Amino acid sequence: MDFTKFKKELIQYSKSIGIDKIGFTTADPFTEMKNRLIKQQELQYQSGFEEKDIEKRTNPSLIFDKPQSIISIALAYPSKMKDAPKGKAGERRGIFAKASWGEDYHHILRRKLTELEAFIMDYYPEARCKSMVDTGELVDRAVAQRAGIGWSGKNCSIITPEFGSYVYLGEMITNIPFEPDAPMEDQCGTCTKCLDACPTGALVQGGQLNAQRCIAFLTQTKGFLAEEFRVKLGNRLYGCDTCQSVCPKNKGIDFHFHEEMEPDPNLAKPELTPLLSISNREFNESFGKMSGSWRGKKPIQRNALVALAHFKETSAVPEIITVLKNDPRPVLRGTAAWALGKIGGEEAKNALLTAKEKESDEEVLKEVEDGLSKLG
Repeated sequence: MDFTKFKKELIQYSKSIGIDKIGFTTADPFTEMKNRLIKQQELQYQSGFEEKDIEKRTNPSLIFDKPQSIISIALAYPSKMKDAPKGKAGERRGIFAKASWGEDYHHILRRKLTELEAFIMDYYPEARCKSMVDTGELVDRAVAQRAGIGWSGKNCSIITPEFGSYVYLGEMITNIPFEPDAPMEDQCGTCTKCLDACPTGALVQGGQLNAQRCIAFLTQTKGFLAEEFRVKLGNRLYGCDTCQSVCPKNKGIDFHFHEEMEPDPNLAKPELTPLLSISNREFNESFGKMSGSWRGKKPIQRNALVALAHFKETSAVPEIITVLKNDPRPVLRGTAAWALGKIGGEEAKNALLTAKEKESDEEVLKEVEDGLSKLG
């Protein structure tokens, strides 16, 4: 079989179904990435969301029988929102990171990879394929970098010449021996804008991220946020775009190729106060199709409380007090107490004093005391 010809036909087909970039690489182990992951593990810089087995993350032959090559795909997503609503006093708004706008990208990329698989099988029935998006064993960025999709930037994102770093990545392992593409040369040069702008210093150095300090990771956790991170969160509800927004390679980049990626402005920038009392059903109906909903409403509600404190939104005090008094989740009650302390006022103070008498959870009580100390 002429695999060189087939590769060209596959590239053409990928374009016809809306894949913005495609690259090919070998199925050799990712030795450099393995060493980096071991170092990350030693430093306890991992998020905990990753596949735990580093061997599986870096050796395709452990998750696929006799792999011959890996296909990497990239889809460009929008970086600017049309008709974005503006928050104001009494109607403060939070923000979901750009990568969470529109339909969950996992579903979008899986559909594209399924179409690619079907095309491959029609052409070559003996083919075997295994596709994955983000939650698979392999490191998407390592595959994309080696397949020539882009280079791995200092902000730990894949940066493409065409679409900047605003791309979703997916890959497919196959038993077809495609000719590999050449990796792209690093083009970050001496620029350190992403490192300098990182709100929490999570970018330790170019290409090294301490996920435990990364706001994008922290917004997805379900426990109490440390004080140092609460004051850096701003109005972020899910994810963080800072290191991408300041990147010179992203200047002027904004592509709207895929209708399903277009954000609903009122979901991507939702009002904060209504989030505090949203039911599970309402949350799933409104936000369930977004990738930012994958951890449920609890982290979003906690982050909304922090954002309201950031704005010192006095109009939200009654709703925050309701959370403090009635919410069954200690993390929400405690964060509400902290938020009341930040916002201040007699109503907030009285609610905290009442909570001090009635609250039984030790962690929440600490937050109540902290809130009261902020009031003086």
